[in-house]
Amino acid sequence: MSVRHALLALLAEGPKYGLQLRQEFEERTGTVWPLNVGQVYTTLQRLERDGLVASDEAVGDRTQRRFVITAAGQRELAEWLRTPPSLTTPPREELVIKVLVAARLPGVDLDEVLQVHRRKLMETMQQYTNLRAETPASDVEFAVVVDAEIYRIEGLLRWLDSAGARLSGRTAPPPAASSSAASSIGSGRSPSTATGSSAGGGTVRIGGTRR
Repeated sequence: MSVRHALLALLAEGPKYGLQLRQEFEERTGTVWPLNVGQVYTTLQRLERDGLVASDEAVGDRTQRRFVITAAGQRELAEWLRTPPSLTTPPREELVIKVLVAARLPGVDLDEVLQVHRRKLMETMQQYTNLRAETPASDVEFAVVVDAEIYRIEGLLRWLDSAGARLSGRTAPPPAASSSAASSIGSGRSPSTATGSSAGGGTVRIGGTRR
């Protein structure tokens, strides 16, 4: 996630204070992507240094400064929106690394490791599924964020199944959408098989108080 460009997008709607930017960011993403105020002001400082935003420098207290997007910032935002993310270099997914290590480390039960991560991913996906069911129909932006997390987790769960099959010498399932997982997610039922996000990755904050 690019905090830099998220702030530019919010400023494209009009001038805003730093604390206001943080509040609006969290209102639109719920507690899925937490953002601390220090990160907001550090990013704004860099944007201002790069000429992408401007502020009332006469105000000493940074919390009282209003920030506005510049013409250069508008161009930067427009270019970013139309630039596909780089997929040439796979990210260093922690779950992938753990599975590869477990497959080679003596004395480690690979199936047990896979099951531990599968259970955690299933629990997390069910939490997101419940959260989506509780999301008001009017909160479209938040629903889109939750959907993205559900499908990301579904992908990792399917990868776990494929990795387990390959590493144990079985035939790996084809990388196609799982109809059973998709239908169970859409109906809000607990899916029996699916895919998920990194069980060992960053903290997932869901179900918290949304402002």
